[in-house]
Amino acid sequence: MRLIIINILIAYVALLLAAYFLSDSIIFQPPRTGYQDNLELIQLRTSDGEKIFAYYLPNKNAKYTLLVSHGNARDLGQIIPFLNEIHDHGFSVFGYDYHGYGLSSGRPNEFNAYLDIEAAYNYLIQNLHISPENIISYGHSLGAAMALDLAVQKPVAAVILEAPFVTAFRVVTRVPLVPFDKFNNLKKIKLLKCPLLVIHGTIDRIIPFWHGKNLYDAALVPKQFYVVKNVGHNDIEIAAGEEYWDTISSFIKQNLTKK
Repeated sequence: MRLIIINILIAYVALLLAAYFLSDSIIFQPPRTGYQDNLELIQLRTSDGEKIFAYYLPNKNAKYTLLVSHGNARDLGQIIPFLNEIHDHGFSVFGYDYHGYGLSSGRPNEFNAYLDIEAAYNYLIQNLHISPENIISYGHSLGAAMALDLAVQKPVAAVILEAPFVTAFRVVTRVPLVPFDKFNNLKKIKLLKCPLLVIHGTIDRIIPFWHGKNLYDAALVPKQFYVVKNVGHNDIEIAAGEEYWDTISSFIKQNLTKK
């Protein structure tokens, strides 16, 4: 029995060390650069002095601008087709990269990711003169954590979380196993003050459906849960088709048009 207890303690200490020292390299997985520097891209400076890249598509007929935070294994170049889809469905759109992604400098981690979205938000406000009440913070997967953090820290019209997780470590462990975690969305969502749309596929094998459901249940604001049946993690918009865009439009009309 003593030997069993010792082995359990050793395994737990190993888990703690791995969670502390290796988690960033697991959470953030920058792909090979999917774009080149050109005149269409915007260079932003984060508050720690790093350079990150962004892409802006204005829509003269749009009231709202979607500030898009992408997932952990994509970069700005890979999501440009999706940004174009957003634009074509009646929105202005602003996408950005994280520290260490694409051509952006620096090292990705939780703290720096919050600096990245802060730089993007500040650019919208200060350089493009877009009112906070016309900004919708959208995030997919890991990007949902940045989208939510911004919506808690800064004024925005609404937040859209697609395939979000309750916390980073619980994607792997399901239940809390260590005394610390990263990207604690479950805690933050209780502080949210603006309308919320959660989108999640029922057969998501990367971030299981219960993550989105738990976040939705914990939110204390006007909210909507778009359940996409028999769809996984990265194919929601494609599989759902126009229903996806109709749901977003309906959410905005129901929650924002009276403001």
